[in-house]
Amino acid sequence: MATGETQFTDVAYDLISVQYHSLKAGHDYGQYVRDADNAGLSDVADFFRQVMQEDSERAATCHKLLQQVQTSGHGGPATGS
Repeated sequence: MATGETQFTDVAYDLISVQYHSLKAGHDYGQYVRDADNAGLSDVADFFRQVMQEDSERAATCHKLLQQVQTSGHGGPATGS
């Protein structure tokens, strides 16, 4: 989606998108962990927990980077095309 369509810079939009998808995936992985646990597949459940942790860290990193982008003046509403 181009800057003009969202009124936010491409970088801010991109970070928000990655953060959203990381959080959404992390939520979904909780069900995957339960499914694997219920099937008695502890190695698979551990894998899903690892992936969930990685997405959680990715979302947290996006949050920090968004703060930096906002502070730099490149994260708010776009000022030009």
